[in-house]
Amino acid sequence: MVNTVGKTLSEVNQAYIAGLIDADGAIMASIEHHPEKKYKFRVRVIIKVTQKNREVLDWLLHQTKVGIVCKNREIYDWIIRSQEDVFNLLNKIKPFVRVKKKQLDLALEILKFPALSFQDLLNKARLADTLASFNVRSKNRRKNYVSKIQEFVSRND
Repeated sequence: MVNTVGKTLSEVNQAYIAGLIDADGAIMASIEHHPEKKYKFRVRVIIKVTQKNREVLDWLLHQTKVGIVCKNREIYDWIIRSQEDVFNLLNKIKPFVRVKKKQLDLALEILKFPALSFQDLLNKARLADTLASFNVRSKNRRKNYVSKIQEFVSRND
């Protein structure tokens, strides 16, 4: 598969995108029940930028060729869910990110290794918990992903 993220993305645009993510974006991790996966869960990293002005997000979509722009009440979100696209974009903007450097590093760590064992899945979930703790909106409402997995597995044993 061809890496579409950043194929023609100039260094200036990489820096601009990093600034948008630092200021108006989020690098998040979520755990999802996924019946087709060996351990019935997967950890996903998601990038999101929120703006009132859709034009900025359409520019992001045009420049990166990844993600979607959708309306969320009175605002717009640019969201990337493809793990390959998230990984590629984070690597492209890494030198320019300032505020969300820790989140970016944790997200890359989550994306770098597959969950080949149940312990790997728990380790990824721990990293997802740590990443969630950096996101202001997630602090009060997030679930403990490790507990969620262990609770599900113990119910099914």
